[in-house]
Amino acid sequence: MLTVRRARVVLPPGSFLQATQAGEDTLAGLVLEAAGKANKIADLFCGVGTFALRLAEKAKILAADSDAPAVGALAEAAKAPGLKPVETIARDLFRRPLVAVELKGCDAVVLDPPRQGAEAQARELARSKIGKVIYVSCSPATFARDARILVNAGYRLLRVTPVDQFRYSAHIELVGIFGR
Repeated sequence: MLTVRRARVVLPPGSFLQATQAGEDTLAGLVLEAAGKANKIADLFCGVGTFALRLAEKAKILAADSDAPAVGALAEAAKAPGLKPVETIARDLFRRPLVAVELKGCDAVVLDPPRQGAEAQARELARSKIGKVIYVSCSPATFARDARILVNAGYRLLRVTPVDQFRYSAHIELVGIFGR
């Protein structure tokens, strides 16, 4: 069981979590700060909801991930008192990214894809009217590729914050904030 502020998540086998608690807390703080006063946020590649459940304290959430058991665990945890509605979707965002019409009404999007990045989803975000994209990445190379897609579509990279949570390794996590 994982406690994410007000919610308790029963972790399904094979759940993905950040490498360290301090790293997760740092990433979550950066994501929450960047989300600001958004009223509806899409959390794509949401996993068990470590960002979605925190964000649901102040905004409605649309959460999607290909890991159906993780999405199911998030849906159950999102029933905790004091959270705004969390709509969950189990879907392969590499093959079927959310398109602009599905993101309608969202003020911001959080992306936290695996190492291969979110190229297909970035292309759909580029076609959308979303004003803010908060991109959490463990791969500077795929982040740069996806950032180029967003920048070419009119987004500006406002800030990038590296987070060194992979002890004894050269790997980093980063949070990039894009705005239109």
